[in-house]
Amino acid sequence: MPRVGMTAERLTLAAAELADAIGFDKVTVSALARLFGVKDASLYSHVKNAHDLRVRVAGLALTELADQVAAAMAGRAGKDALVAFANSYRDYARRHPGRYAAMQQDLDADSPAALAAHRHADLTRAILHAYDLTDDARIDAIRLLGATLHGFITLELTGSFRHTPRPTDASWTTTLTALHALHALLANWPED
Repeated sequence: MPRVGMTAERLTLAAAELADAIGFDKVTVSALARLFGVKDASLYSHVKNAHDLRVRVAGLALTELADQVAAAMAGRAGKDALVAFANSYRDYARRHPGRYAAMQQDLDADSPAALAAHRHADLTRAILHAYDLTDDARIDAIRLLGATLHGFITLELTGSFRHTPRPTDASWTTTLTALHALHALLANWPED
């Protein structure tokens, strides 16, 4: 019999909060059961297994990030949209490092989390509508933007910048300035 008040949504949110606190790699059904003061078996009427729980956290995170990015990009285009996108992405990752890590896992194409990932990808493509890019160029531009932002954010979250004298925020400002150069590149994308 399911515990009163325990739902898949509540467990997913608790797992996401746990991921932010202790790291996504440490989120297990057992850790979540301990958090709720129940036995592991009590959770299996709400989540299938640890993989299901992790995918649910990814779906939650992707949805939250897409909402945040959509709000930040509203009414913006071109380089203003690029900067709003980048800042939203970084702000979310810094506030929710465990959820950000959850988004990096490989998702089954038919999972609800994959649908949330498609929404996020649609927002990324929306940034590029302001530019006259071929389909292949658009894919390359998405990969370039993703590599730039994900690379910086991952290095920042893992502490790779802590041993350098330059403040990370100063480097981020430089990265945002580089997005202005990316804007110029997108506006003048080279032919294949």
